[in-house]
Amino acid sequence: MVMKFTHYYIIACFSALFSLIPFAGANAQSRKVMNRPYIDQRLFHYGFLAGVHLQDIELQQNGYVDANGNQWYAEVPNYEPGFSVGILGEFYLTKNLALRVIPTMHFGTKNLTFRNELNAEKQTQTIKSTYFSVPVNIKFAGERFNNYRPYIVAGVNPVLDLTVKKQKQYLLTNTDCYLELGLGCDFYLPYFKFIPEVKFLYGLSNVINKDRSDITDEAQLIFTQSVDKAKSKMIVFTFYFE
Repeated sequence: MVMKFTHYYIIACFSALFSLIPFAGANAQSRKVMNRPYIDQRLFHYGFLAGVHLQDIELQQNGYVDANGNQWYAEVPNYEPGFSVGILGEFYLTKNLALRVIPTMHFGTKNLTFRNELNAEKQTQTIKSTYFSVPVNIKFAGERFNNYRPYIVAGVNPVLDLTVKKQKQYLLTNTDCYLELGLGCDFYLPYFKFIPEVKFLYGLSNVINKDRSDITDEAQLIFTQSVDKAKSKMIVFTFYFE
């Protein structure tokens, strides 16, 4: 519960930070010397990124009960921050629009707790993931004021999990595709552009692998049978350097 509170607190802080950017610009007393004034007008520019993320999984459970009366429910009790690195390529479209391609690696973990409604027994499963993703985003930026420029992004993100392993309870597929929505701000420094960004990702695919021919203990099948769908979600906090 503490980690969940921290999770939402971080989101609120970032949202409040970005919401203050236009207000700060409106109250500025004078314009300053513009750093790197033509960087956004180049046909193509690139950079690299580093950041942290939180992985989640949304389970649609059906309340399946086996012959012994066992009924298991799963939840994500806490979140462990993961690490993200990648490169950014941005193509100029118009004064306010750009196309971004961002090959990225995400290294992270999902923790699941299973609870037996019959006797309150609990089991846990840790799923480690190494995602290779290639987000394609449209960036809509506001007007630049002095040395910052807020923006929003939206797009799709195909993902390949490079480390899928046989799991005791749930086995996840190795492919997915996310919808993305985020916001950030370009800060123009004398020698480079620094860009903090927060982005929300929602998976479109059912990532539970229902074919568990690898399981020899039939008692373990109740975990897969009790879930109809599972959708992945992520929140990514990124720092770009161009």
